[in-house]
Amino acid sequence: MTSKVYFAPFRAKKSSESLVNMVNRLFEKAGFDECISENDLTAIKVHFGESGNTTFLSPVYVKQVVDSVKKAGGNPFVTDANTLYFGSRSNAVDHLNTATQHGWLPGVIGAPVIIADGLIGRDSVEVEVNLNHFKKVTLASACVNANSLMVVSHFKCHMVGGIGGAIKNLGMGFGTRAGKQQMHSDLNPKVDPEICIGCGKCAKWCPKEAITITDGKAYIDPETCYGCGECLITCVPKAIKIQWDSSAQSLQEKMVEYCMGAIKGKEGKVGYMSFVMNVTPHCDCVGWSDAPIVPDIGILASKDPIALDQACADMVNQEKVNPNSRIVEGVKKGLDNIRAANDLDWTYQLEYGEKIGLGSRKYDLISI
Repeated sequence: MTSKVYFAPFRAKKSSESLVNMVNRLFEKAGFDECISENDLTAIKVHFGESGNTTFLSPVYVKQVVDSVKKAGGNPFVTDANTLYFGSRSNAVDHLNTATQHGWLPGVIGAPVIIADGLIGRDSVEVEVNLNHFKKVTLASACVNANSLMVVSHFKCHMVGGIGGAIKNLGMGFGTRAGKQQMHSDLNPKVDPEICIGCGKCAKWCPKEAITITDGKAYIDPETCYGCGECLITCVPKAIKIQWDSSAQSLQEKMVEYCMGAIKGKEGKVGYMSFVMNVTPHCDCVGWSDAPIVPDIGILASKDPIALDQACADMVNQEKVNPNSRIVEGVKKGLDNIRAANDLDWTYQLEYGEKIGLGSRKYDLISI
């Protein structure tokens, strides 16, 4: 099966069509209006960005999706679920404060902003999937109770998922805190004492107090650690590394299974739009923004999340590398642009998603 992926490049035309207007055209071309019935409660899944991050998707673009959903007859709300790690989005109060600081205001986007899993991440619904890793997945209640979904993603790299696109935004993003922990549970971070400087930042941010500083070096207790990955992000000298084994594959497959739960009962009611811009080496979950690895490319839309992520990844890997990016040496060693960012295989999720019927890696790219 070959899926359709629609593409609008980030280039101004002589007709001077605004990039924000291109969002509306993509919505129409991709047939997203067919996903929405009259008075649908339509969840628009975004990422509000961690405090300190500057490359999260602009609310200005999402405003156009909101308007298109309303035009199709839906009743939209913009949403994300709380994080597993202790940052600026681990409970609904801090999460909403961060969203407000980043411009996610009802007056700007034209829709309410709702934290999908409630005050402390426990507003959840279990959905039966009966797949390889999970029989049931624990999803944010707003995801399950919505009538239709629009998954609006900032496509970039990710240090434990390889890519942060539609699959990560939907599957990891709509998992509750308990669900996120299930997805991360196979991660096994260890400290390289030769690199560790004993700064203690990892211990400060560990939600399970699994890290101690002993004799000037960090130590992670494997019995206490539950694999959230926060220490990987906060370690400045990069002394903490994952003993990958099968961990990368397992985490990516688990995200896919959560995607299957998120769309269950919403067949034909889900659309996906990804912005391939500010393609940073890390996710918008980090409290900073590194240099993009390639120039901005454009906006893509599809009803197939596997095809969409594959198309986005292909475009990123076909671009010339930003000479100011830290991935340059990795590319010289023969890695693709995305793998050079974190040196892990990002394709597991696409292979597995295709295998269990989430979508197809084969696509026709249609420029508008």
